[in-house]
Amino acid sequence: MAHDDSQALDRAYQPPSGLSVDVSDPAQNPGMPPHRERITDQDPKAMKTAARTVYTLFYLSLAGSIWAVAAYMLFPIESGSLLDVRYNNLFIGLGIALALLALGIGGIHWSKAVMSDKEHIEYRHPTRGRDSTREAAIQAFAAANEESGFGRRVMIRNSLIAAVVASIIPGVTLFRGLAPHSTPDDPIAGDPVQLLKHTMWEKGMRLAHDPDGTPIRAADIVLGSAVHVIPQPLSKLSHEDGYLEQKAKALVLLVRLLPEQLKESEDRKTWSYNGIVAYSKVCTHVGCPVALYEQQTHHLLCPCHQSQFDVTEEAKVIFGPAARPLPQLPITVDDEGYLVAQSDFHEPVGPSFWERP
Repeated sequence: MAHDDSQALDRAYQPPSGLSVDVSDPAQNPGMPPHRERITDQDPKAMKTAARTVYTLFYLSLAGSIWAVAAYMLFPIESGSLLDVRYNNLFIGLGIALALLALGIGGIHWSKAVMSDKEHIEYRHPTRGRDSTREAAIQAFAAANEESGFGRRVMIRNSLIAAVVASIIPGVTLFRGLAPHSTPDDPIAGDPVQLLKHTMWEKGMRLAHDPDGTPIRAADIVLGSAVHVIPQPLSKLSHEDGYLEQKAKALVLLVRLLPEQLKESEDRKTWSYNGIVAYSKVCTHVGCPVALYEQQTHHLLCPCHQSQFDVTEEAKVIFGPAARPLPQLPITVDDEGYLVAQSDFHEPVGPSFWERP
C-alpha cells in the first residue's frame, strides 16, 4: 500500500511554472568563485614588505634557538642553586617558545601573503609507474617551487632552513643535562658504570617500606605479595643530600613465593629467605621502574616497553627488549626478624646500554 502511495505522489508532483529540472545532472557544479587579488599581488612594495617580514620572523626563530642554548650554559642546573634552576627553566622555555612561535607565524604568513594565490583544480587520475608519470611529478615539483618562490626568494629560503635546523638544537642541548658530570673533586661522577655499580645498600642495612622508611619483618610479608622497598636510612636523607639520586639506584621490589617455587643457582641459594626474594626495580632496558607483578605467573612487567622477568628464575628475561636479568639483592634476617641486606648488588643496576666490563 505504501509503495502505491509513493508512486502516486511521484506522478502528482510537477515543477513550478518556468522552472526546468535536469534529471541527468541534478547537482550542478557551481564553479570557482571570482578570484580576489591580494594586496601583495597588486603592489610590489607590499610583496617586498611581506617577504621581509617572513624572513625576519625566521631569523627571529633562529635567535630564539640560539638564546635557549645560551641560557642552558648561563644558568647551569648542576650548580645546585635554586635560582639557577628557575632561570634555566624560564629562559630556555622562553627561547624555545620564541623559536617555534616565530617559525610557525613566519610559515603561515609566507603561505598567505607571498606564495602563489591562484586557485586550481587537480583532477584525480590513476597513478602508474611510467616515464610520463615521473615527468609529471617533476613538473609538479617545479611548479610548486615556482609558485612558492622557494627557489627564487633566497632570503626566505635561507632563513627558513637556518630556523628549522636551529629549532632542533635546544632540544638536543637539553639532553646534556641527563648525562652524569664529573668534577675535580669527584672524577668518577661522570662514569655511568661506576655510578651504577654501587648503591646505598650495605651489609646489615634493613629493608624498609617506600616512602615512609618503616622496617619490614619477614613474618609480615604475605605469600604472593609484592612490596616496594628502600634502604631504611634513605628515608632520612634530604633532597639536598641526594635523596632522589640514591633512591633511583637503590629501589627494590620484594616478592614472596613458596620456597620450592624458586629455581636458584648454587651460588644464590643463600640470597633469598624462606621464599622471599628482592630484585632491583630499575629495568635493564632503559631504566624504567619495574613495578607490575603478576601473582599467578610470577612475572614482573616493565610498563614502558613490556619487558617481562621471571621471579622464580632469578628474574631472567622471558619477553621484551631487556638484555639481562634484574640484579638481585642478597637478603637475610637479623636477630629481631627484620629483613636486612647481606651486601650491595653484585652487579651494576640500570640499563644495559652503558659500557660494562
